[in-house]
Amino acid sequence: MGRGKHATSVDSHILGLVQSRPAGWVFTPADLSDLGSRNAVAAALKRHKKAGLIRQIARGFYDRPRNHPQFGVLAPDLKEVEQALKRRDAIRLQPTGTYAANLLHLSTQVPVRIVYLTDGPTRRLRVGKTHIILRRTTPRNMATAGTASGLVIQALRWLGKKSDHSSTIPLLRKALSVDDLHRLASDARYAPAWIATIMREVSTNSEAPK
Repeated sequence: MGRGKHATSVDSHILGLVQSRPAGWVFTPADLSDLGSRNAVAAALKRHKKAGLIRQIARGFYDRPRNHPQFGVLAPDLKEVEQALKRRDAIRLQPTGTYAANLLHLSTQVPVRIVYLTDGPTRRLRVGKTHIILRRTTPRNMATAGTASGLVIQALRWLGKKSDHSSTIPLLRKALSVDDLHRLASDARYAPAWIATIMREVSTNSEAPK
C-alpha cells in the first residue's frame, strides 16, 4: 500500500527544510515539530535516513552530512551539535578544557571527550567517536556561557595558573574580535583572580592591529 498524501507532504517539507540548510546542519525532531505529528516526523526521518539523505549521528540527533572531495563524508560538526542541544532543551552550554582551548586556537588537540558546563541536567551522549558530557554547574559559572569570555576563562583554567602565558596573550588577541576583547575586562569579575588578571591584560591595547 502506498503512502498517503499527508505522509508524502511531511516527507517533502522535512527534506525541503534540511536541503535549505548548509551541509553539516544538525537537528532534532523538535526542529521539525511544526511540519507534522511526532509519528509522521519519525517515519519521515526513518525514510530519509534509509535513502541516505540524512544521517543519524546520535539518539535523537541527525545531520545533513558534509562531503569532502578527498576525505569523503566528514564527522559531525560539534558546534552544530551544541546548537541543536541548546535549541531542543532550552539550555545554555559552556565548552571547557581542551575543547575550549582548541576553539581559541590555543591547542591543536582535538578531544574525544568534551565537557560542557550547563544550567540544564547532567547527562552524556555520544556523537560518532566523541563522548559529550553535560555537567550542571552554578549560575556564576554560567554567567559568561556562550561568549568569548566564557571560552577564555575555561581555556585558561585548562592551561593552568603555572603555565607560561606570555604566548597565550597575543594568541588570544589574534583569535578574538575587537568587541570580544573589550568585553573581557568587564567579564573578568566572573573569573578567578589569576585568570581575571590575564583577561584584563589581553583586553589592554585591544585596538592594536590583530
